Amino acid sequence: MPGISVVICAYTEDRWEDVLAAVASVRAQSRPALETLLVVDHNQALLDRLGKEFKDPQDGAVVRVLPNAGPRGLSSGRNTGIAASRGEIVAFLDDDAVAERDWLKHLAEGYADPRVMAVGGRTEPIWASGRRPDWFPEEFDWVVGCTYRGLPPGRVRVRNVLGGNASFRRGAFDAAGGFATGIGRDGNKRPLGGEETELCIRLSRARPDAILLIDDRAVIHHRVPEAREHFRYFRTRTYAEGLSKALVARSVGAEKGLESERRYTTRVLPAGVARGLRDALLGRPGGAGRVGAIVAGVLSAAGGYVVGSVRARRGGVTFSVAEAEGGRP
Repeated sequence: MPGISVVICAYTEDRWEDVLAAVASVRAQSRPALETLLVVDHNQALLDRLGKEFKDPQDGAVVRVLPNAGPRGLSSGRNTGIAASRGEIVAFLDDDAVAERDWLKHLAEGYADPRVMAVGGRTEPIWASGRRPDWFPEEFDWVVGCTYRGLPPGRVRVRNVLGGNASFRRGAFDAAGGFATGIGRDGNKRPLGGEETELCIRLSRARPDAILLIDDRAVIHHRVPEAREHFRYFRTRTYAEGLSKALVARSVGAEKGLESERRYTTRVLPAGVARGLRDALLGRPGGAGRVGAIVAGVLSAAGGYVVGSVRARRGGVTFSVAEAEGGRP
């Protein structure tokens, strides 16, 4: 079985306990990781603190702490992890998530077929309040970094995996390069995304025979802070997603860049509206709120896409795709 390197990108000491929990969940895997790489995004205090915490291997588990070698942002952090990794498979775990015991086992099983270049999993929310807000539609769980209603169950082929719970064969980066800077999150700025979508589309172009999978048995649990349970964040994040999709379309073309989104808006969301209306008519809590949130989310994302497209056409967007070759075991 190929060795798996797990990359966790961290940027703030506010998530200290979450980072420790993420690392502990990797150490507890039924299929051990070759190594865990903690990439710190331009935060010297956090880098020093994590370096002391993981100075010595525990239970034979190797944890390497290293600084982001590129510009600030998640894409550069991931590229740093890829370049430093030794595994034939590189898996990514969010710094505020914990993986179930068989997470790596199920990810690795997908690579039995040599054509498989990427395998993702299912991400479940852990709401800070203890329960999903009544108004929050499951179709928009991507807003909080989780698997949304509408994705097919089981192990299925997809256009792209979701970056917080994903893995790639090293050959994917050899063929397509790493994550593009200029797309995705950058510290505490607007909550952009889309960097994994852009990479996956670029990979499929470089390797037309490539297969990308999601296996919903590869489960992680993602913490949703209280601030992200409010409609204000929902609106901000959906608008930012529209901006992100405009960047992706600018990079790889609208046909592929919006392929999955067309199905989502024409099939998944209308079904969500129908369920919300039914629940409202039956007097169930949150039905009308979910309908309103779906409509607001679509309009907000569309607005972001229009603004992002205009900015991109004016030449205000640049992309840089780094080579992301790593070491070998």
